Amino acid sequence: MCNLYRNGSTHENIRRLFKPTADLTNRADPTGEFYPDRPAPVVRNNNGERELAFATWGMPSPVFATKGKPDTGVTNIRNTSSPHWRRWLKPENRCLVPWTEFCEWENTKPKKTKRWFAVDADKPLAAFAGIWTTWEGERGPQKIRGRAHTSCTDF
Repeated sequence: MCNLYRNGSTHENIRRLFKPTADLTNRADPTGEFYPDRPAPVVRNNNGERELAFATWGMPSPVFATKGKPDTGVTNIRNTSSPHWRRWLKPENRCLVPWTEFCEWENTKPKKTKRWFAVDADKPLAAFAGIWTTWEGERGPQKIRGRAHTSCTDF
């Protein structure tokens, strides 16, 4: 997945399609554009229960602890055989990331332009396969969170 996607669907559509048994979002509006290091709606497996929740987009990167800087996170996993990712590939860390459109940047001159993709012209609700975890550490370029937080990404 790219570093920008949209969810143009409603809270009720997400509940109807993914059938969570718990809702931790307080019915907050799940629509908008989602960027790395921002909260995004996910449907996750938590102790065998399917929950609708928000998680920060970007899993802990393999090198954040050694650089002495806040972790900027990894927004998609390409190498699932890496030892760093194996601990989160189990069923208990799986999630779905709802979306209606995603963006890939087209290398146009003089500036890159956004190219949006959807399942079809009606932009129905779909989901990326993902993983999630709770971890502690400084996150983001502005060090705004130095506590436990929930993170997610797709692969």
